[in-house]
Amino acid sequence: MSRNRHLHLAVALDGAGWHPAAWREPLAGSRDLFRASHWIEQVREAERGRLDFVTLEDSHRLQSTLAEGPDDLTDRVRGRLDATMLAARVAPAIRGVGIVAAVETSVTEPFLLSTQIATLDFVSRGRAGWLLDVSTGGRDAGYVGPRLVPEGEARFDEAAECVEVVRQLWDSWEDDAEVRDVASNRFFDRRRVHHIEYAGRHFSVKGPSITPRPPQGQPVIAALARNRATESLAAASADVIIASAADERQLASAPVRIAAAVAEAGRDPAEIRVLADLVVFLDPDRSAAFERRHRLDSDAAGPNQPDALVFTGTPPELADALIDWRALGYDGFRVWPGGIPHDLQLLTRALVPELVRRGLFRERYEADTLRGLLGLERPENRFARRSAAGLAMR
Repeated sequence: MSRNRHLHLAVALDGAGWHPAAWREPLAGSRDLFRASHWIEQVREAERGRLDFVTLEDSHRLQSTLAEGPDDLTDRVRGRLDATMLAARVAPAIRGVGIVAAVETSVTEPFLLSTQIATLDFVSRGRAGWLLDVSTGGRDAGYVGPRLVPEGEARFDEAAECVEVVRQLWDSWEDDAEVRDVASNRFFDRRRVHHIEYAGRHFSVKGPSITPRPPQGQPVIAALARNRATESLAAASADVIIASAADERQLASAPVRIAAAVAEAGRDPAEIRVLADLVVFLDPDRSAAFERRHRLDSDAAGPNQPDALVFTGTPPELADALIDWRALGYDGFRVWPGGIPHDLQLLTRALVPELVRRGLFRERYEADTLRGLLGLERPENRFARRSAAGLAMR
């Protein structure tokens, strides 16, 4: 857990909000969900609240199948924009908040993914991240073509390999590999660009990357911890672990399990940030928040099944709850607004000022990179370290 006295706060942006009926709200702007201007506006709102980062959610399949019946197709937003491409469009318009794009390892290749996130890090000037996800659906391979997708636990082994290859590719250019010396006609130093020569069970990649080392050295990798398998993957691979808990009992037990998984992976807990997922329905009046949530549940023909703890109430009440939950062993929280823009604006314009008043949140951005905002060091390049060690032995 971080020793920073300030909470880390992130927000998950997906459709019109977490609730499946949120798109029906008058201010939801559901007609704008496939316009870049809509997403720039929401990310700017997160930046207004000086949040650490936003996650842009993604999936290679619709949120349901046609087998659920035609009536179900009216209940929620269907379809989405590609998260990495959307992030690259949004990033130039943003100056402070980090932008973390979700990518499922089951439907991509490490070389492509490494260049996508490295490019995003350049476009965002060092504020990019990758939200690591692993698809577990039995029919997923059919959505994307002929690639064979491992079954069961093998998918998490593949994901761990994917992370390792991506990290090696990010390091395949040393920081000073770009010379850009017109006089000597040298753009880069070949000795500082490395073939990674990775050969594993799932991937065989020679490299090097086509993209120089990203501004952060290693863009932030966040991963979800929903169960034992995902906890182990996140503990071994991620910089930020996001725990999902459906109730307070699970919320209390998750940090203990994650700490054990981090220790088993041989990693230093000080190098990892642990956040809890949290859905919020906020209003200045508590009864109004409950009434709005009830109305949304009625519009969706029943309540949404939560995969994270759901809070309904006022911003000051949420501030009290965050303080209590932080004491369980969390560095902060990733918040899902029940509806956008309503709950996002209450988060940035009411909750954040309340946390600042209590001395629990930043008054301004104090770092230029996402790693800096999270208090994470910029990693040393593994190939430069090996070169330095080789020279020292001569």
